[in-house]
Amino acid sequence: MMKQILCAAALGLAATAASADTIQVRMLGAGPDEAMVFDPAFVQAEPGDTIEFIETSHGHNVATIRGMLPEGATPVASPLGESYRMTVTQEGLYGVASSARYTLGMVALIQVGEAVNLDAARAAPHKGLARAAMAELLTEVTHSGS
Repeated sequence: MMKQILCAAALGLAATAASADTIQVRMLGAGPDEAMVFDPAFVQAEPGDTIEFIETSHGHNVATIRGMLPEGATPVASPLGESYRMTVTQEGLYGVASSARYTLGMVALIQVGEAVNLDAARAAPHKGLARAAMAELLTEVTHSGS
């Protein structure tokens, strides 16, 4: 019986790992409508998915924005000029920016499952063009049952 339980648990873990997706986000020096963007800027993911940020020009990075992380998520700041992979493990909203381009509005928003930290994400302060860019991204957040 114990052997059957262990096998079932191992299969469940393997199925979870196999179902995790990799979602690509390009870091662009110029987008179709504006300069310095993540494409796409809004991503919906599930716990366990990996977001692959692809550097397409020079000088971008991925850094989490203070006040825009779910509880238990680890802040990140990747090196400038390099692609970066971030596995999201906690449900909620993850606000990210390119550190050097943040005030120019180079921000992205990742929704992982339910937006459990929506109020905190809305309250997070932003500077420069990031304020309007993040306000626009927050309008894309979905809720259970919507």
